[in-house]
Amino acid sequence: MSKNDDQTLRPATKLVQGGRRPEWTGDPRLGGGVVNPPVWRASTILYDSIADLKARGASTHDKFYYGRRGTPTVWALADALTMMEPGAEGSLLYPSGVAAISAGLLALLSPGDHLLMVDSAYEPTRAFCNGMLARMGVRSSFYDPLVGADIADLIEPATKLIFLESPGSLTFEVQDIPAITALARARGVLTMLDNTWATPLLFPALAHGVDVTMMSLTKYVGGHSDAMMGSLTATKAVWPKLRHAAYQLGQAVSPDDCALVLRGLRTLDVRLARHGDNGLAVATWLAGRAEVGRVLHPALPGDPGHALWSRDFAGTSGLFGFTLKGGDDVARARFIDALAHFGIGFSWGGYESLAVPGDPQTIRTATRWIDPDALVRLSIGLEDPADLIADLERGFAAL
Repeated sequence: MSKNDDQTLRPATKLVQGGRRPEWTGDPRLGGGVVNPPVWRASTILYDSIADLKARGASTHDKFYYGRRGTPTVWALADALTMMEPGAEGSLLYPSGVAAISAGLLALLSPGDHLLMVDSAYEPTRAFCNGMLARMGVRSSFYDPLVGADIADLIEPATKLIFLESPGSLTFEVQDIPAITALARARGVLTMLDNTWATPLLFPALAHGVDVTMMSLTKYVGGHSDAMMGSLTATKAVWPKLRHAAYQLGQAVSPDDCALVLRGLRTLDVRLARHGDNGLAVATWLAGRAEVGRVLHPALPGDPGHALWSRDFAGTSGLFGFTLKGGDDVARARFIDALAHFGIGFSWGGYESLAVPGDPQTIRTATRWIDPDALVRLSIGLEDPADLIADLERGFAAL
């Protein structure tokens, strides 16, 4: 075991040391190594002989075989992500978060299977369930994110997977993940979690009973709005299924993008803490504004998910929502258009703040979103929160 495999290390140390194996960062023939794994770009891999080619085989995933199987730059990132998740066997990388979700569902589900999908899931996740999965004969049922232990009543003989996302997209409900995973394991059902909001720093998913945890590395891990990537990290029992499916689907990522995401990973601890502090400061200020109907942030004491969040999470990130009291779509557009320091754009988790409209009532099926007030989703970046608050005041003035 190398020092980088030491699971007794604390998370911040793992972020710095993960994936920096000597064989990936140096060459004894050159007399030393470098801090960061170099960017290894490769499609064709050359062998010393036919015997060498045959000896390596096609099952390798952390040794040179063919460029699609990766290079040390790719393996370093996957290795670091695995190290961050206690109980993980391995991690796989995909071109985007949606690609990771889709590949994971394809790997774990077959025609005739039943999937329980949380009703507050990311919209492209829903679209994949209602589109490609439905066409291949997988039936999806959407469930209330607040179902908790009562999910036992929804599990059928054909149920093979429960998909969770906590907090939920747009509306930020917190799920009782330990209760759901315990019931799932008792019934022989796998669980998969979209853990992009919290990352393993705030919620170590496998330690809470999850079998597969997914992140959009585009968000907080990359952190600089310049690379797209997704990941799946899994237990020993599930890992081979994901790996084989990724190979069969031809999933591969760019080593240049891996280098960017690795750069972001090293500072995730300090950045995520700042995102969380800034977000909570802005959310607390919004909660006191007369123009606000409610603030959807589980770290606020009055939030319906606060008790579960306090029990299970080690902190908060900077993504949350709020409603404009009495506001409609026109008022919301006027508010967002007046902002100077908040960009209008999809994604989140970068160093810059963003504001976008959200309309959960258009995608819910198992639950109803009945709040008449227009919803705004904020991604709070690394700016000074006082400047962001002043900017939001300009937005309210525009109303």
